[in-house]
Amino acid sequence: MPVNKPLEASRILAVDDSPDNLLLLETVLDSDAYDLVCVESGAEALSLVTQAPPDLILLDIMMPMMNGYEVTQHIRQDHSLPYIPILLITAHGHTSLAEGLDAGADDFIRKPFDIDELQARIRSLLRMKQAMDAQRAMIRQRDDFVARLTHDLRTPLVAANRMLQLCREEIFGEMADDAKQAIADTMQNNKQLLSMVNTLLEVYRHEAGQKDLTLAKFNLCDMTSTVVKELHPLAIEKALNFVFKNEQEHNTSHFEQFQIQGDAMELRRVITNLIGNAIKFTDKGTVEIDLQPEKDLSQLSVPEFFSAQPDKHSDVGWLVLTVADTGIGIAPEDQAEIFKWFRQGKQRRSGSGLGLHLACRIVEMHGGFIQLSSTPNQGSTFRLYLPNKGIHPSH
Repeated sequence: MPVNKPLEASRILAVDDSPDNLLLLETVLDSDAYDLVCVESGAEALSLVTQAPPDLILLDIMMPMMNGYEVTQHIRQDHSLPYIPILLITAHGHTSLAEGLDAGADDFIRKPFDIDELQARIRSLLRMKQAMDAQRAMIRQRDDFVARLTHDLRTPLVAANRMLQLCREEIFGEMADDAKQAIADTMQNNKQLLSMVNTLLEVYRHEAGQKDLTLAKFNLCDMTSTVVKELHPLAIEKALNFVFKNEQEHNTSHFEQFQIQGDAMELRRVITNLIGNAIKFTDKGTVEIDLQPEKDLSQLSVPEFFSAQPDKHSDVGWLVLTVADTGIGIAPEDQAEIFKWFRQGKQRRSGSGLGLHLACRIVEMHGGFIQLSSTPNQGSTFRLYLPNKGIHPSH
């Protein structure tokens, strides 16, 4: 007869300042299905959780030095940890269910507890943990597949364009003008597809936490000027008034104020995206770029993730890159979604929905953020905020 492979025991951490209560839990959970570890303080619990995250935490609330609420908050604020269900255990009349749940606990049971109820709650939380772990594993497998597929797509695209270029140069024989034009169109389409593939690969690297910044000091004004010159021909084709207001800064004493520390390649990607989009979605009128220092952002309405970290507002100088256009604009209902993953605009010229999402992720890694204001049929203004006294990485 086949022998069923035994399931791995679930690791449970019990935290209570009373040895008697821990002994009771050891008795109740004396089973091959559980691997129980007991500690008598919140500090010990946090140390163990960091070293070897358990599958479930049974946590007493009324403890000296560090109570259960505080332990729960510390665990939930540590984003390096996997998800760990927390079951709060406490005596009648001494705690608040709302406070425990707000701190980040998943369930709540009062002493003296019914043994069957406790075991049922433990099984329920462990099932939830297993389901969430399985979902995360599937997401990781999906992301790994897409990243590998995206990477593998780049090679044939590059090879195809090289071969097409040789054909266009008549290396293999004379070609008709119509054939040359068809090849040129195909090459252009391949380049656009390659750009999308490269962007998708970068997005997945960021989402998977596999992207590290290569930090160096550089001048943001100089970089922006380079990008403006590269994109200027696109603006000329559309007869746009294309203005970089800081173009003359190179020869002034103000030029040094635009020094910044960051990943030059990644930030160049962001600036190219913002200016390129402005040109793309503007058929007539003006695309204007302006770079200015800003000392205080306290009066600015900032994103939630940024406002939750008030230390970022202190002793930090800022550079604000503004890209304003007189293009088609963005509808109010779309503005809140424009930076989200695979969020495409409704215009026929909208791309894959990855460029602005990637730009936002890169800027957040530099401790900054992007803001948008727009009116349909009047234009859009994107403002890029970056700290210019070192970077404050955001995760």
